[in-house]
Amino acid sequence: MLCDICNKHDATMHLTEIVNEKVTEMHICSSCAKTKAQELKEQLSIADLAGGLSGIAESRKDETTIKCTSCGLTYADFRKKGRLGCAQCYTVFRQQLIPLLKRIHSSVHHAGKFPLRMASRMTLEAKTKELKEKLERAIKLEDYEEAARLRDEMRKLGEH
Repeated sequence: MLCDICNKHDATMHLTEIVNEKVTEMHICSSCAKTKAQELKEQLSIADLAGGLSGIAESRKDETTIKCTSCGLTYADFRKKGRLGCAQCYTVFRQQLIPLLKRIHSSVHHAGKFPLRMASRMTLEAKTKELKEKLERAIKLEDYEEAARLRDEMRKLGEH
C-alpha cells in the first residue's frame, strides 16, 4: 500500500486524526510521518495540553500577574513550558495546580513508591495516622474500650 500523502513510498504507519469530531485515517510512509510529527509538535506542546486539562478559565492577564517570588516564573510561563521553576512555585501556584493534578492523577496525594530508606518511617506515619482516625471514630461512637486499645497500640508504635 502506498503512502496516502506522497503516493511514492510504501506505507509503514497508520495514522488516525480526529479534528472537530471528524475521524480521518491515513496510511503513511516513515518520511511523511516525520514531517507530520514535526507539524504536530509545532501546533501542540505539553504545556498547552496541561493547561487545557486544568479546566481553569483564567484570563491571560491573571496568568501574568501570578508570579513566583523566588524564581520569577509566571503562571503563563508555566503553561508555556510545562515545568515549574523552583520548589516555591508549588506553593505560589497551588490553587492552579490542584485541579490540574486531580484531573491528571485523580488525587493530589502521593500514593506511589518511595525510597526504601524511608519505607519504615513512611509505614509508621501511615499506621499512626490510621490509628488516630480510628481512635477519633471510637471516641465519637463512645466505644471507650476500643479507644483504649487503639491508644495503647499508638503508644507501642511510638516506642519503636
